[in-house]
Amino acid sequence: MIDRTTGPRPESRARLRILLLAEEAAGAQVLRMIAERGHVVVAVMTSGAARPDSPSPVRDLAERLGCPCWPAEWVRERGFSERVRAADVDLLLNVHSLYLVPGAVLNASRLGSYNMHPGPLPEYAGRNPVSWALFRGETTHAVTIHRMVPEVDAGPIAYQASFDIEERDSALTVSVKCVQAGVPLIARLVDTAATNPAAIPAIAQNRSRRSYYGRDVPQGGQLIWPRPARDVVNFTRACDYVPFRSPWGHPVGRVDGRQVAVVKATRTGVRCAAPPGAVSDVVGGAVRVACADEWVLVHRVLTDGQLVYASRTLRPGQQFETENGGRE
Repeated sequence: MIDRTTGPRPESRARLRILLLAEEAAGAQVLRMIAERGHVVVAVMTSGAARPDSPSPVRDLAERLGCPCWPAEWVRERGFSERVRAADVDLLLNVHSLYLVPGAVLNASRLGSYNMHPGPLPEYAGRNPVSWALFRGETTHAVTIHRMVPEVDAGPIAYQASFDIEERDSALTVSVKCVQAGVPLIARLVDTAATNPAAIPAIAQNRSRRSYYGRDVPQGGQLIWPRPARDVVNFTRACDYVPFRSPWGHPVGRVDGRQVAVVKATRTGVRCAAPPGAVSDVVGGAVRVACADEWVLVHRVLTDGQLVYASRTLRPGQQFETENGGRE
């Protein structure tokens, strides 16, 4: 269940001065929430500030609201912590910005610095927690609001909300669920900071349960057809942010010397005895491919830079190869 507990009563709120580091639609939603509550946005720091010709929902909203917009990379500049202190920042919020914030900057705001992390902590610290959770076959996930400390995703937890992962979910839909659950928690944090900052929870993380994930892509980005169908499909789901770019790309294999990236695949539940990687019959626009235990339906693939139905590029009787050109 998503924790949607409302914040304190609005009539007792102080007017906070907030510095917001933000990207993507989630950052825009938080910016709008802050503005609607009447707090002062000292500045919005976003990558779009330095790239005026590129799409940026956060920058565009900041300009419409009349908020100062600073390049996100300023957070790493020498002396930036003094700028934060000089601006009398009460609260620093980070929503989907990937810049590591130096400790001096984290400590420069009066009430602290907080991050909206799209995963449960301490179990999924680091990069791409949504993708890792799907890759590992998790059936529940969470979004966490935590105080930022110099060690990545290691600070005390203020709020956390969990939700179910459905079999039909992709990395994109789980990411949307994180935003839907996380923005109300950020609102709760802001409301509490404006009324009774001492009441902001600070739950220490259990270090024995911590797992940290870095930049690496599992399996070197390769599909391993001799694995169970569950694992093959989970890898494709973990990479499926369509129509947006996947941080992992899409898992790949080779057929007749040509690289094919599998973008969408589903389980059939039908047992198979064919060699793993064997391409069987066409089902609509999809094709069946053998795994260790059952057939998988491969729906969409990326080949030669084009996203197409699998039946347009894979034919019955073909066989996925290993990376060195051998058979699976």
